Amino acid sequence: MNHIISTFENFLKPTNSLIRFLLVGIVNTCMGLSIIFIMMNGFGMSYWLSTCIGNACGAVISFILNRNFTFKSKASLGGSGLRFIAVIMLSYFASYGMSDLIWSGLLKPVNLMLITHQEASVLFGAGLYTITNFFGQKHLVFLNRKKSDQQS
Repeated sequence: MNHIISTFENFLKPTNSLIRFLLVGIVNTCMGLSIIFIMMNGFGMSYWLSTCIGNACGAVISFILNRNFTFKSKASLGGSGLRFIAVIMLSYFASYGMSDLIWSGLLKPVNLMLITHQEASVLFGAGLYTITNFFGQKHLVFLNRKKSDQQS
């Protein structure tokens, strides 16, 4: 894992924390969404079980890369780990709950040609999750106490 982190650091040093967060997000989102769709469509698992397991796998990658690469946090592992879990859970339930409500209720009459409503709900929920998760991680989980560390 340290090799992956050092590779990211060498190529992306001049970028700001949002760009680094989005790049890390691409990695963990590809992993998480792949697991979600395989579980949902390949194994017939429910929306909630599939999204929960897929996001949990992506969250492990997210914590390691965001702590070391995106925010370069010096916060204690225990404290930042507990805050990370709280932010992930809040972001998960708020984002996927809102998305499920929208796509299974308000937008159910809309005819989608390429994907199902459940798949659209997963994709929309992933977008909401990314936004809420970024702000939670930046301002609650990996916040650095020094003024000079907060400028990126």
